[in-house]
Amino acid sequence: MSRFVDRVVIHVAAGDGGHGCTSVHREKFMPLGGPDGGNGGRGGDVVLVVDPGVHTLLDFHYRSVARASSGKPGQGGNRNGAEGEDQQLRVPDGTVVLTPDGEVLADLMGEGTRFVAAAGGRGGLGNAALVSRTRKAPGFALLGEPGESRELVLELKSVADVGLIGFPSAGKSSLVSVLSAARPKIADYPFTTLVPNLGVVTAGDTVFTIADVPGLIPGASQGKGLGLEFLRHIERCAVLVHVVDCATVAPGRDPLSDVDALERELAAYTPTLGGELASRPRMVVLNKIDVPDARELAELVRPEFAARGLAVHCVSTVTTEGLRELRFALGAAVRHHRESLPPPEPARVVMRPAAVNESGFDIISDPDRPGGFIVRGARPQRWVRQTNFDNAEAVGYLADRLARLGVEEALAGAGALPGCPVTIGEVTFDWEPATPAGAVAVRLGDRGTDWRLDRDERTSVAHRKAARRSRRQPVADDEVEQM
Repeated sequence: MSRFVDRVVIHVAAGDGGHGCTSVHREKFMPLGGPDGGNGGRGGDVVLVVDPGVHTLLDFHYRSVARASSGKPGQGGNRNGAEGEDQQLRVPDGTVVLTPDGEVLADLMGEGTRFVAAAGGRGGLGNAALVSRTRKAPGFALLGEPGESRELVLELKSVADVGLIGFPSAGKSSLVSVLSAARPKIADYPFTTLVPNLGVVTAGDTVFTIADVPGLIPGASQGKGLGLEFLRHIERCAVLVHVVDCATVAPGRDPLSDVDALERELAAYTPTLGGELASRPRMVVLNKIDVPDARELAELVRPEFAARGLAVHCVSTVTTEGLRELRFALGAAVRHHRESLPPPEPARVVMRPAAVNESGFDIISDPDRPGGFIVRGARPQRWVRQTNFDNAEAVGYLADRLARLGVEEALAGAGALPGCPVTIGEVTFDWEPATPAGAVAVRLGDRGTDWRLDRDERTSVAHRKAARRSRRQPVADDEVEQM
């Protein structure tokens, strides 16, 4: 037996980027032919794609974890790693993507609509791509960036023009079956409908969709009955129709009190996509007038609804009385709603260049480490993730990048003291402002090393510079190379 699932929690993980390669070209009579390490491949994305052939989120109920493949590492000979394959997840039309906190990330409507649920990590640069005027043979490469991993909530909200609401056994499913070719389950007991039913109705030149949801009862907006689970399916409806059972013999029930009770539930329900259900156009259908007592009751309460400004239709799904007028009235209401919508704006690419004085990062005090600071920003955090801290030259390269970005200067301006902890991403450093970096003169060392990270070497260079400065002699060019 098939199941209808309209809300699931999924875990998506994009692929990691491949690591860059550290390689030196070698051939006969040319032992050091220059760096030729290739770049790592990009990790695959996890993408949600609207497929009109999918009508439920059932697949995600059984397979709630989706992972994309990672990129391949680079290789020598300037060979780049292969990119990871994207993982495409097919979802029904009308799927809303939310965070666990309820923030709406995307509203997927229309065949082929795509949303990147998790972006793959960038591939690391190989040492061939890191060659510069000062680093002619880098002995390091950048690591691949980890792919995004997140938890998402998927909710299916039916894409229907008309929504039928009413108490259990009011005849909503029967109305859908006679107005359209849909064949929902119909029986003479409450809560026969356990899932929303959709049907397509034609009224002249207007074609629209109609949906009925499981019967509502007082307290549905707070979770009583099945109402809270399925009220989301009428959020998109242009017209809401109260289907009233005029033949009910339940004590304390009458058409006016039924509509009033449901109106209170609609007013109390807060749609995820915004807007209030209480402000939607209304229509009242007095059903089951094939029963003599029901016809008398319908004629009695009809003026009361009309006085409220509600359009009223008396129908019978058994004899089809009043259905033609109802069909065309619904078609006219839907057509009026569509004509009132603003024309769709053409897709435009909006470019927002960064301000000239925008650094791309900010510095705040670390609440967990007294005297410490946290550097926040996309680029510094990405650079730290791509650094191999087992390679001193790679760490020196990171220091140069951070200094050129202005992190060193900003830390000094924020009051950072030598040795204070500075956190970037998930890594905490002991800040040493005396370490030359960026545009400061540095002396190249062996591949994979950086003399600035050797305290003894830094001290000896500083002493030699101080001695020459005292004799008014410049530092020799063969000892210090300008970045």
